[in-house]
Amino acid sequence: MPEENSEQKKTKHRAKKKVRGSNRIAKWFREMRSELRKVVWPTPKQIVNNTLVSLSVMVAAAIVIWALDQLGSQIFQAILLFRVR
Repeated sequence: MPEENSEQKKTKHRAKKKVRGSNRIAKWFREMRSELRKVVWPTPKQIVNNTLVSLSVMVAAAIVIWALDQLGSQIFQAILLFRVR
């Protein structure tokens, strides 16, 4: 009889493990939903403003990188020209 008891305990333990796993997933979704409700979402005006600022910074960075590239290219050509002569 002790064998049956241990078998029953194992079966119950396995069933509890499955329930615990699904509870964890459900708990995770509940907590995620709760946290998303706390988020302060930007207004459409803020989104447009942030987008324009981002694009402006990217364009400015691209111009600076292009200018440095051109300057480096000119310096490199001058060095090569000086060595050839």
